[in-house]
Amino acid sequence: MTLGVTAPTIRPVRPGDVPAVVAMVHELADYERAADRCHLTAGQLEAALFGPAPALFGHVAVDATDQPVGFALWFLTFSTWEGTHGIHLEDLYVRPAARGTGAGRLLLAALAALCLERGYRRLEWMMLDWNPAAGFYRAIDARTIDDWVPYRLDGAALRRLAAQATVDEAASGPTG
Repeated sequence: MTLGVTAPTIRPVRPGDVPAVVAMVHELADYERAADRCHLTAGQLEAALFGPAPALFGHVAVDATDQPVGFALWFLTFSTWEGTHGIHLEDLYVRPAARGTGAGRLLLAALAALCLERGYRRLEWMMLDWNPAAGFYRAIDARTIDDWVPYRLDGAALRRLAAQATVDEAASGPTG
């Protein structure tokens, strides 16, 4: 943390924070060179966070005026080997003006504390291989998982596979 800079406060995201978080998601997408692929709206985020059955959760880092300067959006995972939930951090972002205040570390610390409080055994995330945040993650003793390779189905490939489904809708899992 930079000397003379007040550390932000971390708290759960509130409905009034949604526009600022959406703006920061778009800033993150721009930083990650994918602004054209980011389509998140305030309505979508509000429904995901505060709808009848939320499956997305979030925390914000706020400055002295309670304005969000960073966020962490996350969801629960489940490890069949551990027999318990974990947290998957979908996005972590701190606005450039707030970097060096400890906001990123404090957001991760809040999620780590939540894991311990709830008996979760993992806090995981993915990062682009060129992102300079790797040094920050190593500094907090996070490690890469080199023996697991992420896969993704989306777009046409997702539609092709879905067309092969023969699922009894009454027996399927939760909807969202």
